[in-house]
Amino acid sequence: MRPASESERRALNERFAELCRTASPSGQEATLAERVSRELRDLGLIVVGDEAGNVFARLPSRGAAAGRCVLLCVHLDTVPHQRPIEPVLVDDGWESAGDTILGADNKAAVAVLLALARRLAVEGAPVGVELLFTVGEETGLRGAKAFDVGRLHAEFGYVFDHASPIGEVVIASPTYYRFEATFHGKAAHAGIRPEHGRSAIVAAARAITTMRLGRLDAETTANVAWIGGGVEGTNVVPERCTIRGEARSLSEERVETVVSELVDRCYEAGNDPACECDVDVTLERLFAGYRHRPQAPQVLVAEAALRACGYEPRRITTGGGSDANALEAAGLPCTNLANGTERNHEPTERVSVAALEGMLDIALALLEAAAAPPAPSAAGAAPAHAGSSAR
Repeated sequence: MRPASESERRALNERFAELCRTASPSGQEATLAERVSRELRDLGLIVVGDEAGNVFARLPSRGAAAGRCVLLCVHLDTVPHQRPIEPVLVDDGWESAGDTILGADNKAAVAVLLALARRLAVEGAPVGVELLFTVGEETGLRGAKAFDVGRLHAEFGYVFDHASPIGEVVIASPTYYRFEATFHGKAAHAGIRPEHGRSAIVAAARAITTMRLGRLDAETTANVAWIGGGVEGTNVVPERCTIRGEARSLSEERVETVVSELVDRCYEAGNDPACECDVDVTLERLFAGYRHRPQAPQVLVAEAALRACGYEPRRITTGGGSDANALEAAGLPCTNLANGTERNHEPTERVSVAALEGMLDIALALLEAAAAPPAPSAAGAAPAHAGSSAR
């Protein structure tokens, strides 16, 4: 398929800025979902929603590869922000004019899929195309996990949700556990009868100081992100304190070992004679990890498309998750592709015009490459490591 025209690129940038102005933090995606659905319906597509709030549409193939179908998936939600977003162009890139996120994660990809749909509605596609716009990705892949992959015709899929230079292909993503531990002590007057109290804060602090946190090895990390509890005044021994954290690893066995250690440290702190607190711990596995085979068809197709657009593919592993984790766990081979965005979830979030437009050309090239799958290649057999994409 031919690369995007100047008019398509101009419309892509305008649509992206409009999407960024439409607030859609996790749990509040309905307005944006309706806006996306309306545009797809205006193109003549049948749009179907589900109870989770996801938006799904399908375009048939016009080519000889009528039996092959590819899923393209993006998410509608952003992390929370307090003020309206106003995107502005600075040095050939989109940024937020204020101290908010930009929302390029993942509205850059949403804009790309809408531009792609507009082209395909007029010219057709060399393969069948299914478009999935999910909700709740930033809060544990909620929409993708709720989506029924049984309705898909796709042989494999792609998400555009890794905030790193275009050309990177994520071939492995971690299993991710979240934990919460609440320490229950006993209140007492801190100045008169402190020995009658049992400080939940002391117990929580003791647990944290005995945990191994940060990067534990090349594939594994652990973190305590929040601590809360206590009382307003300083004259009461605090009877309640909660901590929240996570562990993730590309190794299923390793992450389960680390999670067990974190839980053990909590109970050990509660049982320490200096603390003597009851402890309640809850664990949640937010998503399972995956690792693609070196010759996975969707990886080879992606690499062919990237090369066709002038990018050198680079296989990487990541500490971040995406909707690809949920779709893989449900049985659909799915690869996360770098989208060229920068510093996602931060007020300095940015995406260059070149990266935004490059994503559209790659999406078009993906369909062409899927219609004529490349021969197996050993390229990228030794993957590089990358940092967290988003979650």
